[in-house]
Amino acid sequence: MKKKKDVINVLEKGGGVRLELGCGERKQRGFIGLDNRRLPGVDILHDLEVFPWPLPDESCAVVIASHVIEHIKPWLMIKFMDEVWRIMKDDGTFAMSHPYGVNDLYLGDPTHCNPCIQSTWQYFDPRYPLYLVYRPKPWRLGDGFPVWNVGGCMEVLYYKVSEKEGERMTKEEAVYKGDIAGVQNVVPEKGKAPSAPQLGVLGLK
Repeated sequence: MKKKKDVINVLEKGGGVRLELGCGERKQRGFIGLDNRRLPGVDILHDLEVFPWPLPDESCAVVIASHVIEHIKPWLMIKFMDEVWRIMKDDGTFAMSHPYGVNDLYLGDPTHCNPCIQSTWQYFDPRYPLYLVYRPKPWRLGDGFPVWNVGGCMEVLYYKVSEKEGERMTKEEAVYKGDIAGVQNVVPEKGKAPSAPQLGVLGLK
């Protein structure tokens, strides 16, 4: 665990924090860990469902969340994603891994409450029609993401875009201009999904 002054020093350097959300005891090397449990490796003790988090705007260059999102209450999902956006620098990266939908991996943990599938992540990318349902803070999905495997896990990679860029993407980069109803798996030509399931691309535990 880093001392509080060490965390402050990292923030004040301004180069961009590498932050792991819900890090637990197995924090990734080189990251600052945020968790609501007082464990070895936790640098910032805070509940991820209490907003705002104790981090300045645009302070993080990279944020990772390994098997965290399935624990976030569904009605807090938009606020959670918007909070990651708030602390992220422009063009910063947000990487996640989670169980795919409601499978055995998801059902086995009594604290899981938020199943996500590939279309879930279209709600946050302005190129997709599902984004228009809630209009959250905008992200751009990495080319080929999300990816998943038969073992039951999915990985997601986002890049933060500005609200102005999000508006432009909605108007100029829309991948489908028809009705929203029934559209769940539209993939932009530039970022086609892989032909076979994959996992481990992001190196998350």
